[in-house]
Amino acid sequence: MANWLKSPASETQVTHGQRLWLYVFAGIVMVLLVLPTLVVIPMSFSDSQYLEFPPETWSLRWYRHYFGSDEWMLATVTSVKTAVLTMLVATPIGVLAAYALHASKLPYVRAAFVMLITPMMVPVVLIAVGAFYAYVKLQILYTITGLVLAHTLLAIPLVVIVTGSALKGYDMNQENAARSLGAPRWRAFLTITLPQIRFAVVTSMVLSFLASFDEVVIAMFISGGDNPTLTRNMFNALRDQIDPTIAAISTLMILVTTLMMVLASLFGRGKS
Repeated sequence: MANWLKSPASETQVTHGQRLWLYVFAGIVMVLLVLPTLVVIPMSFSDSQYLEFPPETWSLRWYRHYFGSDEWMLATVTSVKTAVLTMLVATPIGVLAAYALHASKLPYVRAAFVMLITPMMVPVVLIAVGAFYAYVKLQILYTITGLVLAHTLLAIPLVVIVTGSALKGYDMNQENAARSLGAPRWRAFLTITLPQIRFAVVTSMVLSFLASFDEVVIAMFISGGDNPTLTRNMFNALRDQIDPTIAAISTLMILVTTLMMVLASLFGRGKS
């Protein structure tokens, strides 16, 4: 232990002992982030009629209730369908926008970047209110189309930032060499650039999916009727009554999120 504390933590002369305070701080932050998850998961296996921690008796009662409920299944299908469509729409648009910003030599590129990430800076409730009134005029309120459009607006900034960061570490001379040999720009991008930023693109797809799947504020305004989202139903269930089914659904959502991030990391590690 003493030797480890004295050993260098990086290529600099900073030792692990000098960074010990940083490790402790990072550990505390991780515990605070993970602790709610460690509470929710056991609660989902309770047999009690109410949210209970720790459970007195263990059961799969609320998982059976979730999978056996037509209402919850309808909301789940809507959320998954919306998230997949959002991912398929937001990722190409965001990747192409990030590529255009990176390759462009035109002035005011920074202004265009700020415009693209504006949905991240504006309070989501304002976007929700604006979308609600616009969708009433367009007659797409409570539709999958409306949800995909709104969630795409939130997902594009994530794609632009992640892909843009990857492009900053990419040497454009490789693509220029392919173009100088006669390849059209689109082919040079697909065959030279895209494979080298593939991990960023996959990460962007995952983030786009999760941005839609976990979103609740906009869904409260523009989802409902035959197309309620899972998060909307969860919020209503938590507001109207304490339904332990929420703990079971939250556990499944945590599992899906973790699995997608792990798969994205393994994909990137294999390609690197």
